Amino acid sequence: MREELRLDNQLCFRLYTASRLLTQAYTTLLSGYGLTYPQYLVLLVLWEKDAQPVNDIAKRLYLETNTVTPLLQRMEKEGIVKRSRGLRDARQMIVTLTEKGKALETELTGVPRAIGTAAYCASFTPETVPALYGMLDDMIDKLASIK
Repeated sequence: MREELRLDNQLCFRLYTASRLLTQAYTTLLSGYGLTYPQYLVLLVLWEKDAQPVNDIAKRLYLETNTVTPLLQRMEKEGIVKRSRGLRDARQMIVTLTEKGKALETELTGVPRAIGTAAYCASFTPETVPALYGMLDDMIDKLASIK
């Protein structure tokens, strides 16, 4: 067997496995709040800056608008966000947090720490995280430019 084709030599497999297991951990934590991991990501974006166009939210999450729209529709039905037409451009849909969505920010404050505690190990510590973020950000930027 060719060495470059071994599963253990695939960066994609390690990233996929880590991502899947991390998402699983988030799912466990968020299920008590009736949230999915993608909904949590939307909330993170809106907590940073409320009242954003759907396009901006999708872009921030590196997703297509047609992926984010059904997610936002479910969140609206659950009373977490409100969608309304833009004032300047009626074609634009603006997403705003409801009081319930704003309250979730306080309720979910402990989630990042819980995930950090679960994920930290000998080579992944609070001291090494910034370097890892930098490497992943570089990789994301590079891969996002390929279309």
